[in-house]
Amino acid sequence: MNYNKKDITDINVENKKVLVRCDFNVPFDENKNITDTSRIDKSLKTIKYLISHKAKVILCSHLGRPKGEFNLNFSLLPVAKYLSQALNLNVKMATDVVGENAKKLSEALKPGEVMLLENVRFHHEEEKNDPDFSKKLASLAEIYVNDAFGTAHRAHASTCGVTAYLPSVCGFLIQKELEVMGNALNNPQKPFVAILGGSKVSDKIGVINNLFDKVDALIIGGGMAYTFMNALGYSIGESICEPDKVNLAKDIMVKVKEKDVKFLIPVDNKVGLEYKPDTEYKVVDSDSIPEGWMGLDIGPKTEALFANALQGAKTVVWNGPMGVSEWENFSSGTLAVAKAVADSGAISIIGGGDSAAAIEKLGLADKMTHISTGGGASLKFLEGKELPGIACLEDK
Repeated sequence: MNYNKKDITDINVENKKVLVRCDFNVPFDENKNITDTSRIDKSLKTIKYLISHKAKVILCSHLGRPKGEFNLNFSLLPVAKYLSQALNLNVKMATDVVGENAKKLSEALKPGEVMLLENVRFHHEEEKNDPDFSKKLASLAEIYVNDAFGTAHRAHASTCGVTAYLPSVCGFLIQKELEVMGNALNNPQKPFVAILGGSKVSDKIGVINNLFDKVDALIIGGGMAYTFMNALGYSIGESICEPDKVNLAKDIMVKVKEKDVKFLIPVDNKVGLEYKPDTEYKVVDSDSIPEGWMGLDIGPKTEALFANALQGAKTVVWNGPMGVSEWENFSSGTLAVAKAVADSGAISIIGGGDSAAAIEKLGLADKMTHISTGGGASLKFLEGKELPGIACLEDK
């Protein structure tokens, strides 16, 4: 995939209606207050650029899974209110997506004004990438900007379909994702270390295959490590394991040896009696997890081993937690790796989700080169797969 895409600085937006696909899929509390505004905040640079360059700005996004129906529990109205405060101007809220109200508001927009369409997933045609719906959405504007990296791996109407009808470029958020992650994969500074966690080998096999020829060291943690331990003949007790992926794990371990890639899996683990936050737990070596116990985090020896492997690294890519990191008793492995990545001084790229949450929790975000805004999209990127929402944008 060509990562060298045109961005908003490559196109004249003055006095033009610009449709901007953002990722405003933010969490709410029961009173409809936004509990984490970071996704909105990261889109502000692009929006402010368009305002200052006298564009007529039409924002759109999805929120949650309303299943193709108008459901006001998934309305973007709280986002419009937050944006009005953040931008210090009145963000006009449409009551529909491609209906009369959206058309009326878009036609009345003046340069430097901003409106927000209602949730694009109120239409089932959105996720089907329906051409008619895409055409209606595109008809509101004269230029399209995609700045929603979090949904770039999906070929939907608002991320892909509209590009058939409008000049299409990326915003600053996607531009940074492409630049930092593209460079790390295509031209990494060495030594290059990849840290992969999460529960399933099957979720990360594409990433492992794509990184074999690029990395100097591969660190495996999280639930997926127990499939590798099983492949080594270790007793893993009740730990999560994918029996149908054990041979695959064996193949991976043969390949890393052939390619002279340093390969690390946990040497000790925090194991619990039950899968719950307050279960009884203890630390045991990886080759002797007792029957009835399950691995829920890496142990202290592994924390030190992984931290040591990161010393001297020049590029680090991390995707996935080392344990059940949302439970305090089993979060120390993920937090230890976060600290080790921050201390390494390497170009550090964090693939969203739980890894990003650990970094935010420790207040280490400013020590990381880049925290990706898209979990699924960054995974596809690391797999070397084409992202439909980016492939369809104009090349430089």
